Order: sequence, then C-alpha cells, then structure tokens
Amino acid sequence: MTKLLGVIAIAAVAFAVAPAQAAKHAAMGGCSSANLEKTETAIEAMPDGDGKLVAQKEIAAAQDSLLNGKMGACGAHLNKAMHATMGK
Repeated sequence: MTKLLGVIAIAAVAFAVAPAQAAKHAAMGGCSSANLEKTETAIEAMPDGDGKLVAQKEIAAAQDSLLNGKMGACGAHLNKAMHATMGK
C-alpha cells in the first residue's frame, strides 16, 4: 500500500510537468492522478480473485504509461482496470 501511494505521488509529479498536450488529454477525463486514485480505491474493495489481479496489473501499466508520458496507453490501461472493477 505504501509503495502504491509512492507511485501515485510520483505520477502526480510527472503529470504536473507533462507537456501541454498531455494535460489537455487528462482534462478530457482520460488518464489522470485523480482517475488512477479512484480506480485503485475500487480495486482495493474488490474480493480477491482473477478480476482483482487483472485490475491491479492494468492499473500498474497505466501508472507506468503516465510516468512515461504515454497518455493514450495510460487511458487504455485505466479503462481496462475500471472495467475489471465492475465484475463479470
């Protein structure tokens, strides 16, 4: 949990210094620190199982993409993580 919060903090800093184009995409509801945090909270509330594991992997990939300035990939992974939290 502490590692996850550290990654969130790093992502927030990376987002703050990202290019203007990345900020424009995040403002449209895509990949942002706030959306990552909301999704992580939903993942923590999930029961253990395959769905939770998939969601955790997708959120980690979204964070990595955000840190590397790949906003499209970040949004895609975040979307997959959000869908995984909805259950099947």
